[in-house]
Amino acid sequence: MTTLYLFGSAAPPVSDAARVVGDAQARGWEVCLGLTSTAARWLEPQLQELEALTGHPVRSEYKLPGEPDVWPTADAILVAPATFNTVNHWALGLTSSFIVGVVAEAIGKHVPTVTMPCVNAAYVQHPQFKQSVKTLRSAGVTVLYGPGGFEPNQPGERRLESFPWDMALDSVGSIVSPAS
Repeated sequence: MTTLYLFGSAAPPVSDAARVVGDAQARGWEVCLGLTSTAARWLEPQLQELEALTGHPVRSEYKLPGEPDVWPTADAILVAPATFNTVNHWALGLTSSFIVGVVAEAIGKHVPTVTMPCVNAAYVQHPQFKQSVKTLRSAGVTVLYGPGGFEPNQPGERRLESFPWDMALDSVGSIVSPAS
């Protein structure tokens, strides 16, 4: 089976993790779920259910040196929702969090990676965000942002139901077929 690492940051669409895991599995992916520490705290009541659903531990922290990896190797990675913080840390190579460390290394390992930011219109005015999107794209990451991708919402506007999860899963599937 082809393995997808699904990584989520602490933005409202992360609350759809169980549904998205199920959708990815229905498409033929074996899914390993990783979360930022804040997203893991948000989903704490669901973590056991998510582990049962994926058949793997939900990870939000680095393993200790010498410990075996509990996940199979990724064939593809989807980082969604990716917050302002996650996108900027990743582009700058600041790997203090587990998921940012994995995706930063994935660039060098040439693991096909897709990200869909979930940021509001105020955050995207910061000049670093546009530079970070440009940096990730130039490194080979498919960034689903702007026309044809995620369109920023207004601060405080929660558009959970309109986060384009299908677009994100379709994009990963167009790069790496789960049946391959």
